[in-house]
Amino acid sequence: MSGFADAGLSARVTQPPEAVAALDTLDRRLREAGLPGLSPAAVTPPEPETDLALLARFLRMLMPAAGDTGRLAEQALARFGSFAGLLAAPLQELRGMQGFGPHCLSGIKLLHEAALRLARARMDGTPVLNDPAALMDYLTAVLARERIEQFRILFLDDRDRLLADEAQARGTVNHTPVYPREVARRALELRAAAVVLVHNHPSGDPTPSREDLEMTRQVVAACAVLRVSVRDHLIIGNGRWISFRAERLIG
Repeated sequence: MSGFADAGLSARVTQPPEAVAALDTLDRRLREAGLPGLSPAAVTPPEPETDLALLARFLRMLMPAAGDTGRLAEQALARFGSFAGLLAAPLQELRGMQGFGPHCLSGIKLLHEAALRLARARMDGTPVLNDPAALMDYLTAVLARERIEQFRILFLDDRDRLLADEAQARGTVNHTPVYPREVARRALELRAAAVVLVHNHPSGDPTPSREDLEMTRQVVAACAVLRVSVRDHLIIGNGRWISFRAERLIG
């Protein structure tokens, strides 16, 4: 793929090098002065917690009176695959988890919404296609674990900044009805200069189908009438994605 793909699916969160260097310097000077140095934990960034440990802590916060939240966390991860999978799970499926009360369900969905807003905030005020990692983090959080197809549109201004992100349609496990004229009409309402088409493949394989290619062609044609540019069409799988522009499937 192009540089868009080379940017990677997610940003790694690490301690800034300057902070590590400052701690090392402080530790060395304390020891040179004959004083106790910093503890290893202060100098070395802690290892990230496992999903199991983090979820158990989270459930303990939501349900302080509950019994073994570690076991409940194990059961939840066995069912949903990961902490992220749990957060993205439909409310109906969460209700099926024995031990999850109303307060717990509200906390889970609140954290999910906060995570989505944090991911989207990374794109605010900047051209969305200039930071592929931030864009894909957001779209993956929104769509990667959807069990039916969902078609979304990112509406952009004349500087490629995000005006709106809207779900246009939800379909079945392998098909979503899309109406090109409706896409163009909504772009006109929002005074968008460009759009990015996005949908997911619940199968996990982001390879575009013949229908995906034809639908994209129709949307490009409908938007061209209004001088709205289709910047890209992104298909999100489970841990994988495809950019039509990177694959030269769109002009």
